[in-house]
Amino acid sequence: MKMHIEFRHLRTVRAIHECGGLARAAEQLNITQSALSHQIKGLEEQTGVELFVRRSKPMKLSGAGMRLLRLANKILPEVDAIEAEFNGLRDGSSGRLHIAIECHACFEWLFPVLEAFRKTWPDVDVDIRPGLAFDAMPALQKEEVDLVVSSDPENLPGISFSHLFDYNPVFVAAAQHPLAGKPWVEAEDFRGQTLITYPVDRARLDIFSQLLTPAKVEPGAIRQAELTAVILLLVASNRGVSVLPDWVVREVKYSSDYVTRPLTENGITRQLFAATRDEDLEKPYMRDLIRLAGEEARRLQAA
Repeated sequence: MKMHIEFRHLRTVRAIHECGGLARAAEQLNITQSALSHQIKGLEEQTGVELFVRRSKPMKLSGAGMRLLRLANKILPEVDAIEAEFNGLRDGSSGRLHIAIECHACFEWLFPVLEAFRKTWPDVDVDIRPGLAFDAMPALQKEEVDLVVSSDPENLPGISFSHLFDYNPVFVAAAQHPLAGKPWVEAEDFRGQTLITYPVDRARLDIFSQLLTPAKVEPGAIRQAELTAVILLLVASNRGVSVLPDWVVREVKYSSDYVTRPLTENGITRQLFAATRDEDLEKPYMRDLIRLAGEEARRLQAA
């Protein structure tokens, strides 16, 4: 005989075991006692064994019923969990948010954002992948990541670029550096200088893409460092100069060891964007992350 046991049968067995009788079990399952009795009878006819000891009070499971209860206790928690997960996906309270970052300095800005985000959206799976070691935009289109932080918007089908904030790349040097006395620096000022940068392809560095490459100026040497703190340490030691986003060097403004100067007389303004798939913009947690990101950036710039 082939059995067709449904989830409702397992819930019935569990409810009767927990409640010790049909009346309370029917109330817990939100069905009538008559419907519950009919369901039990049909289940016993299908299995061909008695599942309950009806002469006992409270009502108890038979040996066969206990086997079914063990199955219910194994399967139903997993079913309940996936139901909750699917409900979360439908109402936007859970999901996946894998982020790729094309801006190396953005790690320091993004971590406080994610700390605030996780408190509001604990059921969203968050992960960060440095978008410097792979091509982030194709990964976004292939759904390998869900959001890309980028300063270079592209016209891609199905991809939206949400503006996060504007920033100014600024020149940073030791206070005693010969260029410290200038009100601003230009491309020619970097000729012969040791330029300290993040370990990123130069096409992704503002100093090259916005200033040096168009002017066809090459610095005297390039030295790379992973951490902003290390870059600033080297600059303070007069081992070279750097160009960093204004919000990264907010504390440097008040230090006598450094000077910050605009790039060119009018300064250079860049924009940072959150690239997402069009359909994901409707998700509440995605909208909230973009809002938090903009707020944190403005807080840093005002500091």
